[in-house]
Amino acid sequence: MKFLVTGGAGFIGSNLSQALVEKGYCVRVLDNFSTGKRSNIREFEDEVELIEGDIRDMATVRRAVEGVDYVMHLAALPSVDRSVRDPVTSNQVNVDGTLNVLVASRDAGVERVVYAGSSSAYGDTPTLPKREDMPPNPKSPYAAQKLMGEYYCRIFYELYGLETVVLRYFNIFGPRQDSDSNYSAVIPRFITALLEGRSPTIYGDGLQSRDFTYVENAVEATISAAFAPDAKGQVINVACGGRITLNDLVDKLQKILGSDIPPVYAPPRPGDVRHSMADIGKARSLLGYEPKVDIEEGLRRTVGFFRMAIA
Repeated sequence: MKFLVTGGAGFIGSNLSQALVEKGYCVRVLDNFSTGKRSNIREFEDEVELIEGDIRDMATVRRAVEGVDYVMHLAALPSVDRSVRDPVTSNQVNVDGTLNVLVASRDAGVERVVYAGSSSAYGDTPTLPKREDMPPNPKSPYAAQKLMGEYYCRIFYELYGLETVVLRYFNIFGPRQDSDSNYSAVIPRFITALLEGRSPTIYGDGLQSRDFTYVENAVEATISAAFAPDAKGQVINVACGGRITLNDLVDKLQKILGSDIPPVYAPPRPGDVRHSMADIGKARSLLGYEPKVDIEEGLRRTVGFFRMAIA
């Protein structure tokens, strides 16, 4: 069996690509290295077929899906803040690019497309935990774009018979996550700041909470989604089913690092969601999913990765 991982040099994509290689599958990676990094795939690059290209270019996407059984579509321009600042470019990648992947996969006879959705689709509804049958309420261009990708997946399954599975990832973190960008996720930014002796910046009061999910859990769920017979056409949360505040997150990292550097606070960013926590019952029943790495262990592993990267 042959897999295509779009965005396979990105944070989650590279972890997924490596896991597929280690399981003995043939893997093709499509990435334009706009947010992905060659260093992310360096240790297994000789074991994958790499196509450097952009999902916005249909000819490139058609070449990438040729002869592929399963498409794991992770390529995207992430970040709520980035989409607020530049909604046009992020829409071109996250919506137009996803449509290209689905059209090319349909035409190539791909067996199944697994799409990396986002918990941001739920928006700021106060009900917790978030269930897949709740009405979506996106609060940012990024959230709306990822939700549009979900709708296209459903349409291609119902209209054209292309099997699709949507996974709504909740705040994935772990090794290889970018810490260098203004749009980097909170955990690598916090870790890097503390390692460098700086105060981590919390936007808002720090009482906002997230269902942080270690990347190994997300990778296992994603691979399961390619094969699970009852998952086709479904939207499924991928998370741990718990939550902590950003203040508590900083406290955990301080204890792991032996640091007493306090955070600094800045005004909240537009489009950010206040609280997020997933119901993962559907993932358990359809994917046989059970998160194996809890947040404490995940943070320790992630700190270890960044310690080595900075050293």
